[in-house]
This record gives sequence, C-alpha cells and structure tokens, in this order.
Amino acid sequence: MRILKDLNELPTFQNAIITIGSFDGVHCGHQRIIEQVNALARKIGGESVVITFHPHPRQVIYPQDDTLKLLTTTEEKIFLLEKYGVDNVVIVPFTIEFSQISADEYIEKFLVEKFHPHSIVIGYDHRFGLNRQGDINYLRWYASKSNFEVIEIEQQEVDDIAVSSTKIRKALEDGRVSVGRKLLGHYYTLSGTVVHGQKIGASLGFPTANIEIVQSEKLIPPDGIYAVQVTHDGQRYGGMLYIGSRPTLKKYNNRTIEVNIFNFNQTIYGDELKLELVDFIRYDTKFDDLEGLKKQLAEDRKRAQLLLASLEQTPRADVNIAVVILNYNGQRYLAQFLPSVLKNSSEAEVIVADNGSTDDSIAFLQKYYPDVRRIEIKENLGFAAGYNQALKQLSKEWDYFVLLNSDVEVTPDWLKPLIATLEKDATIAAAQPKIKADGQRDHFEYAGAAGGWIDALGYPFCRGRIFAVTEKDNGQYDKAQEIFWASGAALAIRAKLFQEIGGFDGDYFAHLEEIDLCWRLKRAGYKIIAEPTSVVYHVGGGTLSYNTPFKTYLNFRNSLYTLVKNESAGKLLWLLPLRLILDGLAAILFLTEGKFQHIRSIIKAHWTFFPHFGKSWHKRKTTQQRIDAVRIGKENTHGRLKGSIVWRYYALGKKHFSDIVGGSEIQAGK
Repeated sequence: MRILKDLNELPTFQNAIITIGSFDGVHCGHQRIIEQVNALARKIGGESVVITFHPHPRQVIYPQDDTLKLLTTTEEKIFLLEKYGVDNVVIVPFTIEFSQISADEYIEKFLVEKFHPHSIVIGYDHRFGLNRQGDINYLRWYASKSNFEVIEIEQQEVDDIAVSSTKIRKALEDGRVSVGRKLLGHYYTLSGTVVHGQKIGASLGFPTANIEIVQSEKLIPPDGIYAVQVTHDGQRYGGMLYIGSRPTLKKYNNRTIEVNIFNFNQTIYGDELKLELVDFIRYDTKFDDLEGLKKQLAEDRKRAQLLLASLEQTPRADVNIAVVILNYNGQRYLAQFLPSVLKNSSEAEVIVADNGSTDDSIAFLQKYYPDVRRIEIKENLGFAAGYNQALKQLSKEWDYFVLLNSDVEVTPDWLKPLIATLEKDATIAAAQPKIKADGQRDHFEYAGAAGGWIDALGYPFCRGRIFAVTEKDNGQYDKAQEIFWASGAALAIRAKLFQEIGGFDGDYFAHLEEIDLCWRLKRAGYKIIAEPTSVVYHVGGGTLSYNTPFKTYLNFRNSLYTLVKNESAGKLLWLLPLRLILDGLAAILFLTEGKFQHIRSIIKAHWTFFPHFGKSWHKRKTTQQRIDAVRIGKENTHGRLKGSIVWRYYALGKKHFSDIVGGSEIQAGK
C-alpha cells in the first residue's frame, strides 16, 4: 500500500476508484465501503484510493471544541486501511485554507486534477466546499462533463456508519471494550511510547511499562484493569493494562496508562507498544494497603490470563483465510477429501484452483460443489506457477493463504492452531501442521512430517523423516518448534508476505519450491514453525509420484537452483563442485538398484542447470531485492544442520532425526 502525504507529488493513478472521509476507527461500516471500492478497482483493473484528512477537520474548524475523541491515530488508521486491502491512502493536510475552497475548486482542483478518478464512491449526504456548498447532485453534474462516475453509498449504509461510530464511542467510554470490538471488527488499540515511571509496579511484583500517548484527542477508556494483547517489535504478548490515578498511592495522583506484559523482561524505554484491548476486568479501586492491592493484582492477572487463553486457539473474527487446493486431474481425491476440508474449515473460504485438468474435476465440482469458489487455469503450470497464478487473483482479499494438496484429509479444528500461531507473532511467516501418512496413520508422511530442516550442503530432511525412512509418531514431536522449511502439502502463510517476496519460483514447476520460498523468508529474518496440535493425513504423490524419473529430475535440478539463489557466492565456489560429485554417487546408487531412468534424470538435471547457469545467477539479484524489501532482521539459520545429513545417514547409519540432530533439539528447538 502506498501512503501519500504531499498533494504536489501524487503519482498518476490508473483507473482510480476513490472514496473520501475521516474513516475514524476504520470500523465495520467503513469496511463495507472499502470492500466496495476494492471490488470496483479489481473489476476494472484499477486502484483503490482512500482520501482522508489530518488533522481531523473539526480540530481546525472548531479549535476550541475539546469534546472530539478519536478512535484511531493516523498511524493506526494507516495500519487498518492496509490490512483491509487499500492500494493507496492519501492523507490530506487539512488547513484553514483548504476549508475555505469553494465546491467548484474542490472538484476541479482537488478531486479531478489530483486524482483523475474513474469513479467516486460517497454517501448520499456527503457535503464539501466552503459552507458545505457541494453535495452529491452537484458532484454528479460535474461528473457528466468530466468523465468520471459517482457511485452513491445507500442511505441505510451511511446511517449505519454514523450509528456505529456513536455506539463504539459510547461502548468504549463505558468500558465495554468487547462490544466496541464487535462494532469495530477489530480490537480497540492504544499505541504509544514507553516512558519512565515511578517503578511502583516492580516493587509489588508486577513491573509495568508506562505508555505515553501523544495525541490528546485519542479516546481513552475509563479507569480500570483490562486484558490486552501487546505487540512489541513484531512480537505479540499477553498482558494486563492499568488506566487510572492510583488511588491507593496517596502521593501520586496523576493518571497513568501502564501495562504488565506477561513472560517479558526486556528493557524497552523509548520503544513503541501497541495495546489491543481484549476485555474489561474491573474498575479502579482504592485499597487499604499495598498488600491488598498486590493480592488483587494477582487475581487480575489470573483473570486476564484466562481471557487471553480463550483466544489462543481461536483466530480473530475478522481474519480472512483462504484455503486453496491446487488440483490437477485429482477428481478422485476431491471426491474423497474435499468433504473433510469443507466440514473442518469453517473459519476459512475453501477455494479450488484447477491447474488445467483433463479429467472430470471441473464437471465434478460444478455438479456436487457448485458453491465452492473455483479458479480455472487453462493449462497445467505445475505446483509453483499454478499456485502463483491462482493466489495472484486473491492477493488483496486475504490475511492468510493455506495451501493444501488435494490428497490431504484434515482433522477437526486443524486451522485454528496454525492461524493462532501466525497471529500471536508477526515474525512468523509460515506454519505447517503435523503431517501423517493416510495409509499408515501412526506414522509420519514423507512430504513434511513434523517440519523440515536442511543440512550444510543443501539437502533437506524432516523431523520424523530422513530420506525414505519415516518414523512412527510416538509424540516425540508434539511441541511447537521453529524449523527451516514448511511442507507445501499443508502450508499456512501470510498472504501479503507471500506476494511481496515473489511467491514460488515458477521455473521449479514442482518439488522444492516451498524450501526455496522458506529459505528466502528465513534470509529476511522470519521464522517458520511446525505446529503439532494441527494434524492432517496425506496420501503423498497424488499428482506426481515420489519414485518417478521426472520427480528425480526435478529434485536434482531444483536443488541446484535453490543453492545458487540462496547460498553465498564464496560457498558456492566449493559447494557446486562437491554437489556434482555427490550427485554422481547418487547415480551410482541408482545403478546398483537398476534404476536407469533415474540416472538419465540426474544427467538431464545437470544439463539443464549448468548451461543456463547465467540465468540462475541473474535471478540472485532480483531475489535479494525482494528479500531486502521485506527484511525484519538478520538471516535466521534455525533448522540448519551444520554437518552433512548424507554422511550421517549413509556412513554413520543414523536413520532418525533424534540420532542426527540430538534429542534436546527435538524438545527445545535449540
């Protein structure tokens, strides 16, 4: 999303669909308007543009009026508008001079000259210009000669918005933050900088971060204790918030906003915190002594933790999840497994993207599942490019994509822990469930098992699967762990991040594309997580068998692609020759097994890769640019084995993850 604050340096918008307003709170009513604007923009291949003002017009026109209470700061408003998929936000500096322009100037010099709109979406009662001269009819008259369309927001919808704003403010002023959340469609937020306080909380065993909120017009709920979710440096924590004048402490009578963050011991003075108010616990109370206060705070913390725990496995009501099944000639799998996905994925919209199937997949869906949204791709582009094409059509609508193979059976509530994991920590880019074998349900499945690792030479393996050896699930991987790569068979990923980092590499066709994607995300500083409380069962090889020569070709070729894109140049000088030798040894192994077609596949992979090495090398540059654009920290190497998995497996005979990595790393993820 572009954020534009200088009217003299606006870009040239393409088929702009614009709407204008304060959008304070970006609440449910506003979200309906934004949905309309975004939908119109998508329909004509244009851009959505939200025009808002800073400061609020009432602050300029009525400077003595101190009754104005805002639901969002400008920064909070920008965050929400981006969340709801707006392409461009233009923040107009509202001044006395701007308030004095006539209705004609407002249309000609502001709307038309600056934005060249294709359409303007406004309410029936929208007024503009000096003394509120202009209205929707006046705008329509101009539209007839200026070649733009005026789209009216229905009266009922506008009235609902006004009512919502009033109701939200009233609910928050009464401390009913859960009601406010329902009307907002998201948590009410307080944002500010951590400043020094008197450190009284620490002396009581409840250290707090004092928050300074600069914008005096920001609505602050009444004095009391609240359960909150706290975001610091991209990480989310539970906490309890205190607002009040500390009546028990007689020598302090200033009103403070301070939060006790659970399981947190960092020094964060000067840092920014975002507090999402989950629920009200109690009003501020005066106690006879500090012991009484301390005892009550302990009870408050228990109450806050219970409230927050109830949210742990439940995604936000307003989170948008798309479960996307890429199908190629998988009609039999759709018939077998789609019912479980629809039954157990009520939090999401299930979408089938057909990758140029030549079987009866489309006819089957039309007949038995006409209400399931379909994306039809005209030819088989493979897993990588097929998903890229499908997800590109969904990029502005969703918070999370969940990529799911057509040959996967999901279990009840499988989505909740995956999305909850992503929701509680913004530094987590993707997560996978525990993947077990459909045909042997007490064992892990080859494609991902309990989460992927990679060794120093670029060979992937899994917790629960080393090469072709899969382990029985005895609960040894039942703790959520950070991993190196997540399986594409069942992959939950942040939708925006998927697009910004470039999605899958379409040249891979299939196989290892998820490892390359996760490696890029790790290089940008993100985490990848295996969440074992989510369980699915995978047939495996449903579209492309594990043991075909074509799969061998993709395996060896794409592994080389991945190394060249992601390893350092210095390491590649010795790694590529070594891999050439190791691939030769793999060919000898195939020879002893009589798999001559697989030997040809290895040779073909190298003949495809090395003559076109320049193309792969050039891709390093664009890959690095995309990684730098989304970077949140230094490269995250967790889940990378320092030694060789090949040596440990074949030379040392170690067949299980615990033998290769160590039992402590299984449980602690060190």
